Amino acid sequence: MADLGTADPQSQLIPNLPDDVALQCLARVPRSHHRILSLVSKSWRYTLSSTALYATRSILRTTETFLYLNLRINSTFHWYTLFQNPNPQKPRKLFPLSSIPCKPIGSAYAVLGPKIYVIGGSIGEIPSNNVWVFDCRFNCWEMGPRMRIGREFAAAGVVNGKIYVMGGCVVDNWARSMNWAEFFDPLTGLWAALPSPIEVRDKWMHASAVVGDRVYAMADRGGVVYNAGGGEWGSVTKRLDLGWRGRAAVVGGVLYCYDYLGKIRGYDVKEDVWKELKGVEKGLPRFLCGATMVNFDERLCVAWEGKRNGKEVDIMCAEIEVWKDKDGGLSGNILWSDVVLVVPNGASIVHCFAVDL
Repeated sequence: MADLGTADPQSQLIPNLPDDVALQCLARVPRSHHRILSLVSKSWRYTLSSTALYATRSILRTTETFLYLNLRINSTFHWYTLFQNPNPQKPRKLFPLSSIPCKPIGSAYAVLGPKIYVIGGSIGEIPSNNVWVFDCRFNCWEMGPRMRIGREFAAAGVVNGKIYVMGGCVVDNWARSMNWAEFFDPLTGLWAALPSPIEVRDKWMHASAVVGDRVYAMADRGGVVYNAGGGEWGSVTKRLDLGWRGRAAVVGGVLYCYDYLGKIRGYDVKEDVWKELKGVEKGLPRFLCGATMVNFDERLCVAWEGKRNGKEVDIMCAEIEVWKDKDGGLSGNILWSDVVLVVPNGASIVHCFAVDL
């Protein structure tokens, strides 16, 4: 029998069915129905909030992708998730979640499994080595293992189940020099130093992305790339450096971001060339600078601050199907675009995430 947490072992989930089989049945039900299903019985409520359910969903490949946003409103950070309404005719809306217990500025972010990691950031203008973890399965925060040194405005990426973080610190002593880059292994629950050459150790990082086994980190001038598979460091190409603006997302091996004209472009790592994303001009604003992007189940999800109306501003979101044309160009089709939240004027999107649950 699967471990169903604190469920009553004397009661079967579904009469005349082994609990393992019943668990597989429940694991196939979309997560949007879980709240209603939890009213069926006490054992169902425990099962729907158990780690066994999410492990089974992963094995059966019935996980769904959910969007999470971190917004800064009036100097405080607010977290939201996009409700997946079973009725596609109804508007999509962001729903509030519990906020992080502290208020770090300039944190790095990473998604590993069902958890969002908020890494470092300054607290009271002092770089912190704290790591806060949001478990999206149960909508709760917990303190994670601390890094070896404090960081702010660092770069982070996930490769082969490990979190790599680099930069965000002044290399002014032995500890910071040896730990300019480090990685977290969830199997051991520990951070370890990642050896790095002196010439790549920039202080601040303004963007990062993962393409294959490589973590790309952009500094104020130039950037670095770390091959986690081979343990090799290098510099990004000049063309990538000049074209990368804002927060990027990688879909199908192509790195997407907006250019200095506010249009979405994709960078082909193999060809070392930028290409404009065609087919989305009519459905998106002409000037998209400041947009935040994420790979949403192999589609490009874009979130941005829309029209300002008096004392409020719209938070907009669009989901775009992207592909390579036969001639090598990039094309897209906007699946939907909508206002997902209205917030006070001056609010801004800090980051967005896609999590499989």
